Order: sequence, then structure tokens, then C-alpha cells
Amino acid sequence: MSTTPGTPETLGAPLLADAPAGKAPAASPRPGKLLRKERRAGWLLVAPAALHIGLWVGVPLVVAIILSFTRYDLPRSPTFNGIQNYVDAFSQEPFRKAILNTFIMTGVAVPVSMFLAISIAVLLNMGLKGQAFFRTAVFMPHITATVAIAVVWLWIYNPDAGGLFNRIIGTFNLGPLSWLGSPDMALGSVILVLIWQGIGIKMLIYLAALQGLPTDVVEAAKIDGANAWRRFWHITVPLLRPATFFVLVTSIISSFQVFDQIFILTSGGPANATTVITYQIYLSAFEASRMGYASAQSVVLFLFLIVLAIVSRRVVGGTDAH
Repeated sequence: MSTTPGTPETLGAPLLADAPAGKAPAASPRPGKLLRKERRAGWLLVAPAALHIGLWVGVPLVVAIILSFTRYDLPRSPTFNGIQNYVDAFSQEPFRKAILNTFIMTGVAVPVSMFLAISIAVLLNMGLKGQAFFRTAVFMPHITATVAIAVVWLWIYNPDAGGLFNRIIGTFNLGPLSWLGSPDMALGSVILVLIWQGIGIKMLIYLAALQGLPTDVVEAAKIDGANAWRRFWHITVPLLRPATFFVLVTSIISSFQVFDQIFILTSGGPANATTVITYQIYLSAFEASRMGYASAQSVVLFLFLIVLAIVSRRVVGGTDAH
């Protein structure tokens, strides 16, 4: 069939000529196929991290759960003893005291440090002069070695008149006090260290969240006549809910895992006044060589953290800001 220049048949001839004989032009990939490719690529990218977590977190967790049902006193081989380790854990006074101290420490240190952190973050977000200096000063304790911090606080809490706190109260003709040696004061003194050390990272997270909030909502509230407190409580706080949930969960986990400060400042004393779950696990595993019993204590700690994470999700409302 003859064709004339400019007709549709002539214009389509080069396109048809480029295609292989007997085959139609390749169609664009279907959305479902693209989605499957993206999923495979995503799994491939997360595979190294998943393997790392499975090897160094999942496997030890499973082993700890298995050992928690055995009597494994080094150097003897483990023997199955059912739930006896759990019965022993909750029947012994030091571990019950450690659970109580851990909950008290978490219940005080976490909310107080979160309140101070968000207060400092709001002040720094106002564009005050010297913001970089204050941000660095508040964040510095978080990146400082915990051992160094504990040694500094040992000097601050020195029971002699040369300790910083005793010097301060000495100007009011008080003291000297045994901050870490008194059963009534030791736990509160340790909690103060935890609050001071934990403010920095919380402040930085809240500051980043504040700087990412939409300004149009706040401006609309200003136009409607809302004062600063109403804007903060009814707009800023709800929008900070994802950051609050993250800070709350990580702070609870960090508080339940406190060990270095206890080990250096008080060694769990006096009279178990500052002992915590992690310190009792250390004593059971590395002082008494009771690996099965220590594994049971570790599982109890893990279950506490799971329950508290779920409760935090319910209380804060998760990661959705409404």
C-alpha cells in the first residue's frame, strides 16, 4: 500500500520500524510491579540492620529466656528448674527493693527532666542571645562519659566540709550532710544526678520539634486572641505529641538501665537504699555467678519495659498529633 508524506501511516513508520519484528512497543510497568520492586529494594536495604539486631539482640534475648528456666551456677552446667528463678527473684528482699527503687527513680527523674527540658527548649526557641552557648552547655552532660560525671558528683556530694553542696549549706550554718551515706538521702541524691544528666538530649529533641512546628497555626491563634499560655497548652503541646512519646519511651528505658551511676556513687547502698534492677542483675551474674537467676531478673526487666512502653503509648497517644 502506498503512502504519501505527512499521512499518519508515514509518521508512524519510524516508530514501528524501531520495534522488533513481530513485537509491540513495550508497555510501561504496572503500578503493582513497581510496588513489588520497591518492597524488595526496601527489604534489601534493611537486611543488614535486621541481621545485626537479630544476631546481637534477638539471639541473646532468646538465650536469656531459655536460661531463666534453668539453674545455671558457673562453672556447673545448666539444669532445668522451671519457674524457680522467678519465684526466688520476687521472694528476695533485695530484688523487690530494687524494683521499688527503679520505679521511684523513673517516676521522679523522667517527668522532672522532661518538664525542665521542654521549658529550656521553649526559652531557646525564642531566639535569645547566646542560644548556641546555652544549648551546648545543657547538652554537654549527655555526651560526657558517665564515669567522669559520677566522679565529679562524688566531689559535689563529699560528706566532709570540702564538698560543694556542704560548702553551700555551710554558709547558712547547716550540715555537713552525708548525701550518699544516708539511707534517707542517697536515692534522692542519685535522682538529682540523673535529672541533670538527662536534660540535654531531651531538650535537643524538643527544640528540634519546636523549630519544625507549622507557624501558620500559631499565627491564627494569635489573631483569634489566644494568649501565650493558651497557645502553648492547646497548640504547641499537642503538636509536640510525637516528640513527647519518643522522649518518654527512651527516657523510661534509659532510667531502667541505669547502672554506672549506681555502681560508682553508692554501689547500691546504704542498706540497698539505691539498688536497682540492673545492679541486682550484675551482682547475681558476676558476683554470685548465678547466670540462670540473673537471666530471670533480666527477663523481668524486659517485661517491665514492654508494659511501660505500651502504657506510654496509651497515655501520650502515640505518634499522631491531632
